Amino acid sequence: MTTISRGPYDVWAPRPERVRLVIDGGGGGVVEMTRGDDDWWTPGESLPAMTDGTYDVDYGYLIDDDPDPRPDPRSRRQPDGAHGLSRREATTYDWDDDTWTGRQLAGSVIYELHIGTFTPEGTLDSAIERLDHLLDIGVDHVEVMPVNTFNGTHNWGYDGVGWFAVHEQYGGPDAYRRFVDACHARGLGVVQDVVHNHLGPSGNYLPLFGPYLKPGRNTWGDLINLDGEGSSEVRRYILDNVRMWFEDFHVDALRLDAVHALSDTSEVHLLEEMAIETAALSAHLRRPLTLIAESDLNDTRLVRPRESGGYGLDAQWSDDFHHAVHVALSGETAGYYADFEPLEALAKVCERGFFHDGTFSSFRERDHGAPVDTAAMPTWRLVVANQNHDQIGNRARGDRLAEHLDDDQLACAALLTLAGPFTPMLFMGEEWGASSPFQFFTSHPEPELGKATADGRIAEFEKMGWDPAEVPDPQDPETFTRSKLDWDELDQGRHAVVLDCYRRLARLRRELPQLTDPSFGSVSCTVEGRLFTMRRGDLLVVVNTGADAVTLEVGEREVLFATPSGVSLDRGRLTVPRHAGTLLGAATF
Repeated sequence: MTTISRGPYDVWAPRPERVRLVIDGGGGGVVEMTRGDDDWWTPGESLPAMTDGTYDVDYGYLIDDDPDPRPDPRSRRQPDGAHGLSRREATTYDWDDDTWTGRQLAGSVIYELHIGTFTPEGTLDSAIERLDHLLDIGVDHVEVMPVNTFNGTHNWGYDGVGWFAVHEQYGGPDAYRRFVDACHARGLGVVQDVVHNHLGPSGNYLPLFGPYLKPGRNTWGDLINLDGEGSSEVRRYILDNVRMWFEDFHVDALRLDAVHALSDTSEVHLLEEMAIETAALSAHLRRPLTLIAESDLNDTRLVRPRESGGYGLDAQWSDDFHHAVHVALSGETAGYYADFEPLEALAKVCERGFFHDGTFSSFRERDHGAPVDTAAMPTWRLVVANQNHDQIGNRARGDRLAEHLDDDQLACAALLTLAGPFTPMLFMGEEWGASSPFQFFTSHPEPELGKATADGRIAEFEKMGWDPAEVPDPQDPETFTRSKLDWDELDQGRHAVVLDCYRRLARLRRELPQLTDPSFGSVSCTVEGRLFTMRRGDLLVVVNTGADAVTLEVGEREVLFATPSGVSLDRGRLTVPRHAGTLLGAATF
């Protein structure tokens, strides 16, 4: 990655006729800035002595006749929130991960968490105290939902407006560095969820500076200008943000939010440019750097090597796996779950990567997706989950599987995910069947925006037949509070039972190479009634999704794992109770 060296207070602003730098809210002075031929503004030589890098400096920009200073588009810290002044800090962080050589995605287990609800305190420092628990369940990468600056105290993080700054309520940038340091000390990689496809509704001052947006909208807001006038600087803005996470914050991977919402007609798509620059930086830093796309396209062009006409990203989410597992275990078939009702849908996903690979999607009312080249693509390039923030939090009540499934079914979900062919991702609390929901919550300080958000969500679910009284108000602080994990549950009742299943599966995943074999050719599935089987080499996964016990011939094998109700294996005949599952290995006697 190559960037032009800029001064610490330089700013790209092609739109204003006048830009002035405000130092310390004006107490340190107001400095006129000069526009260069490239529309970058540079402060005059009359900068106060305090800006020499020896002191912490709060600063902002006066745009034309606007009386209020606006934060730096590339601000590294917003101590007073999205509307406040930016801060340039004099001290630098003393990293302690010099020996860290990174962690590849292949063979790994990811754990997704939201800093604000992962612990009672909701901070990065308090999250460090729970990292040993993640090691106990076989986690390799911690995926952190967005932490960049947004307006308010708490939300999911996808309404960020300060892409280069870490949210102050989580602890700010140094707390983030301590978190990464602590993860690396334990052998855990860090995946940071980043949003480059839209900006939040409050505190977005970028359009005052330049053409960061273009006409049109996606699901979440105005389109980012990736291919119009001035887009080269906007693209550089995003690419420098990618570089910052890898280089300045030492993260190991980025999860790229909703890349299908990136509108880009450029000859080289932004995603491909990201892949090129990330590969170059990885070579320079001499550690793996990974890009994971969230995509609704079911198209592996994203992860095909550039030599084969792809974008060259490393991995992408596959929601089809979630849908197939969810329907198989819960029986829910409303909305986009409808096409996944046959158990054969789960078999197709496991053998071929996607269910919709050019087939008709009744939810979209059109053909969707493209086939996976199973002969060429490794299975680990697809990241899958039986629960994640979207699939829980975008339900009307934010209810988890644990609210609807029994212990055996929860263990079957874990078995299919951790013993399946793809890169598994767990969602915080799933491993013990957490009772707390994960609901949609916001804290917009503007009353009109808060009301619009709440009314819009209620109306959305009312159309689907929900009683408005059952849909939590996202602006109610209790909606946020009740979404926090209860760590006292771990050793209690069913929570301890489910947690034991995850621990045992984690151990087997690390011991048995068949469970991390990246070849689609090593996977074959069968469906008989409500009985699902999946072969991983010489291992056999058996899941009975039906309401009655099932007996089948499996030959000479041994039980390596069974869900809480257990199974019976006698002389090659396996009996699996209702809703139960097992992992069988070749006989060792």
